[in-house]
Amino acid sequence: MSDQTFTTINPLTQEVIETYSYMSDEDAARVVEDSHKAFLDWRLKSLEDRASVIAAIGKALRDNKEEFAQLMTREVGKLIGDSRDEIELCAAICDYTAKDGPAVLADEEREAKGATAIVTHAPIGVVYGIQPWNFPAYQAVRYSISSLMAGNGVLLKHAENCTGSGEYLGRLYEKAGLPKGLFGVLRITHDQSDTLIAHDLVRGVTMTGSDKAGRHIAKKAAEAVKKTVLELGSNDAYIVLDDADLDLAVKTCVAGRIYNNGQTCVNAKRFIVTEKNYDAFVDAYGKQFAGIELGDPTEKDTKLGPMVSKSQRDGLHEQVTQSVAKGARLVTGGTVPDREGWFYPATVLADVAPGQPAYDDELFGPVASIIKAKDDEDAMRIANDSRYGLGGGIFSRDTDRARELAAKHFDTGMVCINTFDIASPNMPFGGVKNSGYGREHGPEGIKEFVNVKSIRIAKGK
Repeated sequence: MSDQTFTTINPLTQEVIETYSYMSDEDAARVVEDSHKAFLDWRLKSLEDRASVIAAIGKALRDNKEEFAQLMTREVGKLIGDSRDEIELCAAICDYTAKDGPAVLADEEREAKGATAIVTHAPIGVVYGIQPWNFPAYQAVRYSISSLMAGNGVLLKHAENCTGSGEYLGRLYEKAGLPKGLFGVLRITHDQSDTLIAHDLVRGVTMTGSDKAGRHIAKKAAEAVKKTVLELGSNDAYIVLDDADLDLAVKTCVAGRIYNNGQTCVNAKRFIVTEKNYDAFVDAYGKQFAGIELGDPTEKDTKLGPMVSKSQRDGLHEQVTQSVAKGARLVTGGTVPDREGWFYPATVLADVAPGQPAYDDELFGPVASIIKAKDDEDAMRIANDSRYGLGGGIFSRDTDRARELAAKHFDTGMVCINTFDIASPNMPFGGVKNSGYGREHGPEGIKEFVNVKSIRIAKGK
């Protein structure tokens, strides 16, 4: 182990939870090698055998839900109910992958002149994941389970804030029957991570984080000719059209913005409301946000817990301050509370416009940006006026028209119509533009890190 250390800190109490040592370069290399060695056997297991282990991991997650949820809430300040729901989502991912994975990855026969043609989906080797803190279990599960189902080895460099959760997950995987060392958890620096990307035994890299970090990771991987999947956040737009059910839109957009303390890549963040509904929406939304009280995330009735760190809280407040200075109207919130814990109040900014951080950037916390559009067409234009393109939403009573807008005009990877959701195990998850590329979940995600191999067998020879 290295002499360098780091700590995890409870966002509610600001007390140190645990102190960890970074791995030495030699220790980190050994984790990679161990994963590769385990992979050499794991790749030969039948799809059904791999699926049975994946199913057992899902059961282990449910069996240990409360302990794991309490740990996540301690480390990152999530509401305890959200932590429990996160574990259930992770278990559902295991259920889906165990059930559908064998069929998705099965060999396919195709027509070929004079030959029997087969397409196989072979594992590629060790897949390295670099993950953020906002979903300590889900972020690691969503890429690792599909890669393990495909027969790969997996490495995890989790965010330092939730190191305990990453290591807990590694122990849980092995207790559920995953071969020892196949899923390797790393405690390494950014420089060590860059070195690891170039390691000969690492065959693919997946990362969730900021677009700035994504560019860095993609460059390092490209230099070593490694495939990447990147999910790089967004400032997701939810459009309220002229014919929207306004009560439904307000209620759903409040829930979509505040979910996970507002710290979710696919939170509803920008609310683009046509002129017809704008004033009523701002008034109703502001009143609901003003009633959201801060509290202890371990208490079941708390609606908004602390942010993960002081730096995250202070950075968000600076974005709010800059937006107001550039013309945004502060409807409610916007003041750092004088209390223990890294709290930020539920905050609403109206009259948001280009040139303000609330319009141009991702606000990763409980701050809503409300933008006025002239009409439905203008609302769609504004929604697409972003360097990001992860998710988004449309509120309209005409669902056929909303579906057409979602399919043909909304420049994002995912769209919700008259609802809000973060992820479904059987639906592809990912974005376009600066929100990254590649997909997780669904058949598309299961096949991201496989070698799609063509085999031709000559007939009669």
